[in-house]
Amino acid sequence: MLVALSENFGTDLARGIGAIMLYAIVGLVLMVLGFYAIDLTTPGKLSELVRAGLPNAVVITASGLVSMAFIVVVAIWTSASDLLEGLITSLVYGLVGIVAQVLAVRSLEWVTRIDVRSTIESEKYTPASFIVAAAHLALGLVVAVAIS
Repeated sequence: MLVALSENFGTDLARGIGAIMLYAIVGLVLMVLGFYAIDLTTPGKLSELVRAGLPNAVVITASGLVSMAFIVVVAIWTSASDLLEGLITSLVYGLVGIVAQVLAVRSLEWVTRIDVRSTIESEKYTPASFIVAAAHLALGLVVAVAIS
């Protein structure tokens, strides 16, 4: 059986693959920036604490990364249909979302009076890490929806 493809099929396919790669790069850049934003604004060096296997640091870092992913995904999802405009709006909305997320989480931590430094540096699991993790996730969703 012979299947006829449209004459633009190859071009459209190549353009789609290129767009995927470009959005993946923008997403990766935003995730890396988001991680550093969390790391710089959280007491202690998160990457070192995670490598040391401190359970609270792992919980808080993982939730921070997932919350940043919410923001990045929605920034890409709501981007303009034109490829260049879409990449630019994804990057800008993602950066604004990361800043909003970090400020919101730090504000909530201040309101709850959780000693984040002692929580993440503890060698034993502490329930307070789930409060911080929940704040990351909840506020990540709020910021993501605000982008949309």
